[in-house]
Amino acid sequence: MLSTRSSRYRVSAAIGSSLVVAGLLVGCTSGTTDPADSGPTNNAENEETGDTIVIGFSGPAADHGWLGAINSAAIAEAAKYPDIDLRVAEGTNDASLQISQVEGFINDNVDAIVLLPTDGAALTDVATKAMEAGIPVINVDREFSSTFAARVTILGDNYGMGVSAGTYICEQVGDNPDAIIAEIAGIDSLPLTQDRSRGFADALDDCGLEVSNRVAADFTVAGGEAVTSQLLSAAPQIDAIWNHDDDQGLGVLAAIDSAGRDEFIMVGGAGSKNAMELIQSGDSVLEATVIYPSTQAADGIRLARLVAQDKALSDLVEVEVPNRIVLNAPVVDADNVEKYLPTAFTS
Repeated sequence: MLSTRSSRYRVSAAIGSSLVVAGLLVGCTSGTTDPADSGPTNNAENEETGDTIVIGFSGPAADHGWLGAINSAAIAEAAKYPDIDLRVAEGTNDASLQISQVEGFINDNVDAIVLLPTDGAALTDVATKAMEAGIPVINVDREFSSTFAARVTILGDNYGMGVSAGTYICEQVGDNPDAIIAEIAGIDSLPLTQDRSRGFADALDDCGLEVSNRVAADFTVAGGEAVTSQLLSAAPQIDAIWNHDDDQGLGVLAAIDSAGRDEFIMVGGAGSKNAMELIQSGDSVLEATVIYPSTQAADGIRLARLVAQDKALSDLVEVEVPNRIVLNAPVVDADNVEKYLPTAFTS
């Protein structure tokens, strides 16, 4: 049964996401400002070509389907605007190299930087340096450790992913107080993994359940398969599994198939095309997945353009781009998979 707290969360999250999405689109009507005002303007002309701006973009290596989608979506979004000159640094998982890339953007005096840091804490100082140089930084996905390091932070809702997954599982097996719930996390040292697990535990607690078995992988296919094999050996009976990541989910499902287990339902995470096609088929233990938007860097490109051109979100009364935007984490199941499948990424 869906609890009151979980219901409120899902409604408020959906409303918040709607506001953000609406803000990124061009409104049919808008507020007006005094022509003498030299500050940002909130108008319906955001899509019109303005002064050309140079945006530096740096992200981790695309060694993961979701990260590949992040990079390609950002590049595709920039290509839509003739007034964006996008400079793309080579993807890397080396924080020191990424720091040098950002320093290069600073030396080139770009107009804005969109940065998905390989490690938020490690990139905080150089991002702060860019901000102090007058270059607005758009922080994507992995947060810096200081609010002074970014003009705008745009995030997926990691805690919300856990809540959504836990709420779905409560709806499916919550009438069994002895249900055995398993969790296959990503990289435990990352704050995003910790947030997902916390949200999951909180949602399960609402219906009187808890995680009985938990393992952590490394967001890879091989890692997912290895830890799931261990999990299945240790737990002869499971009622539901939440796997944090659909890319590592390929390995998770391989281990499940190898073990010949199908007594449980499974919920994925991120929203890959592969996962959605399995959900659509109805021939898998995978019944649902929770969206973690791969549009974050593309949204970051669009926001960087607005900030650099001194514009605002046209559907908000506020005349400046907000400093923090958190995207929604909806559940995709057989009832709504066709809605989300066209924009899903390939693992």
